[in-house]
Amino acid sequence: MLFVCYPRCSTCKKAQKWLDEHGIAYEMRDIKTENPNREELRSWFERSGLPIKRFWNTSGQKYRELNLKDKLATMTEDEQLDLLATDGMLVKRPILVSDHAVLVGFREEEWQRHLLGD
Repeated sequence: MLFVCYPRCSTCKKAQKWLDEHGIAYEMRDIKTENPNREELRSWFERSGLPIKRFWNTSGQKYRELNLKDKLATMTEDEQLDLLATDGMLVKRPILVSDHAVLVGFREEEWQRHLLGD
């Protein structure tokens, strides 16, 4: 399982603590130093079943600087994936990639359901 996070993010810390408490093994990857590439993002997006907008870190400084709130509506999925691949701080985190699911953001109930079957 791949756990893509930003170590200084409080939500990522909560998610990591949850994984550790439940004895779930994972490989950790820092999204800032090792940004997902376009192919990874496309694969995760397609496997997640989520709308592309869920992959954006809408509370991030870079998102606001680039005024993406207004721009995304006119961008294609490919253009959005290209832009997401340029900077890990634009990408919503954490992302958990398993054989069975791609989870974006930490929602404990969702992670519980997908990872523990409860």
